[in-house]
Amino acid sequence: MGTLDHKTALVSGASSGIGEAIARALAAEGARLILVARRERELQRVAADLPGAIALALDVRDASKLVSALAPHAVDIAVANAGLARGLEPLHSGDPADWAEMIDTNVKGLLHVVRAVAPGMIERKRGDIVLIGSVAGRQAYPGGNVYCATKAAVKSLYESMRLDFFDKGIRVSTVDPGMVKTDFSDVRFRGDRERAAKVYAGVDFLTPADIADIVRFVVTRPRNVNIGEVVVWSKDQASATQVARRG
Repeated sequence: MGTLDHKTALVSGASSGIGEAIARALAAEGARLILVARRERELQRVAADLPGAIALALDVRDASKLVSALAPHAVDIAVANAGLARGLEPLHSGDPADWAEMIDTNVKGLLHVVRAVAPGMIERKRGDIVLIGSVAGRQAYPGGNVYCATKAAVKSLYESMRLDFFDKGIRVSTVDPGMVKTDFSDVRFRGDRERAAKVYAGVDFLTPADIADIVRFVVTRPRNVNIGEVVVWSKDQASATQVARRG
């Protein structure tokens, strides 16, 4: 018997990286998974390993499709993980299309997930909402500008949701990682793998499994316990800009 038997968990951005690891960790605790991501092939790969998982190839930016697809499901746990960064230019030379993609995914996409699941949780008087933020929402770094702003918005939304839901039986948490080795930098640099590899070179970085284990811990606490904010650093990272490198 798992601690999440008979629970339904929604994970957005579940086709790779942190989202995939979270899905696997919650499934190991007995949860029934609803997986959401844009990349259908990768999403189906993850779902195939998780018996009973439902794969919804959706973009969290599309509120109407997301709400419609989730309407038949009673979601007990929602992990709003979908997010991305684009570019590392200073603000005055940034691409407005990149800004729109980050804001629409990292902020509005998160809102769409919460808006889709919260009414049902309120009706049932229980639920868990976990936001995957970033230390970038707490400390800006050069070139981070709009990405950092979107993650600062996640922290602010976490604080607002606690006020909105504290008397509704819903626990709200934010897990804010530092440097995690995923395809994050590949996406940021649009497939420039050499540039992306330099981000993690010589660093004993965090892994998606590290973050997934923390999310698992958060949602399996006794109902009177709400782990609110978790900031997670690699031992080699002292701040958003200070990272120890070896070799």
